[in-house]
Amino acid sequence: MALLAGADLGGGRGVLLMQSSGVGNCINMLSLIKGGGFPFLTLVSMRGDFGEGNPWQFPMGQATQPVLEAMGVICLRAETPQEALATVSAALTMAFQAGNAVAVLFTQKLLGAKKF
Repeated sequence: MALLAGADLGGGRGVLLMQSSGVGNCINMLSLIKGGGFPFLTLVSMRGDFGEGNPWQFPMGQATQPVLEAMGVICLRAETPQEALATVSAALTMAFQAGNAVAVLFTQKLLGAKKF
């Protein structure tokens, strides 16, 4: 997130890609985004929802959207291939034209649940 803030200061743009478990690891850094008013876009592959078989993925998977929203991040969900492109396109506009912090959550209905 600090690299994305620095990119914005230098006139660049970037997108953070992570799994829902990664959201819990970097939630404190969202204070930099919010406090500095930086545009922010993250694409999050979800775990702990539709068809999940790993019990360790449920806590953060279920907390991802509420935690992001509590930090002022607008969350958009994509559940089908048809929604994915339109959702990312909308998120790009919301982040880089309107200056918001936005997360696109790619659900397990879209990505499929891992088989173990």
